[in-house]
Amino acid sequence: MPKILMPVGDAAEVNDTFYALFRLPEDGYEPVVAGPEARFYHMVLHEPPPRSDPPWDCTQERPGYHIEATVAFRDVNERDFAGMFITGGRAPEYTRCDEDLLRITRYLLDNNKPVASMCTGSQLLTAAGVKGRKITCAPKFKSDIENAGATYVDQPVVVDGNLVSGKTWHVNTELLVEFLRILKTHEK
Repeated sequence: MPKILMPVGDAAEVNDTFYALFRLPEDGYEPVVAGPEARFYHMVLHEPPPRSDPPWDCTQERPGYHIEATVAFRDVNERDFAGMFITGGRAPEYTRCDEDLLRITRYLLDNNKPVASMCTGSQLLTAAGVKGRKITCAPKFKSDIENAGATYVDQPVVVDGNLVSGKTWHVNTELLVEFLRILKTHEK
């Protein structure tokens, strides 16, 4: 069964992560959860509270489930993976500074392996280097995309070669449809 790397850290978004974690095996892929260390991580839920008074201008963060990383980034052999799914949440804020995760991400992107990124997963992409690529993410990260030399596209899901990106967890289905299509194309 081809392996898909899923990098996480504390404050990974529950909806992004769990949808992919459970969906990928349905099509014959083995998700491998990796983190800065092999241990359990706290996940979060991000959503603007509906009908709040006063209203929120950004997302509210609440505690979510936990997820176990079975391998540390430093112990990952990037050649063992058919692709990577980068979750959102706040985890990419600090995992993007991990040199081993950057090495892995660059290898997969440069070797035309399918990579999916949801929402703030774009922070890892910009740190790894995506100059000239087309990416979507939450609109508040548009300047990060542009400062990295990439083009921000204001669409729910964007496919650019081996890279597929989604705005928020609300487009999980559409993102995974495209990611799986790209994965299956690369198997041929």
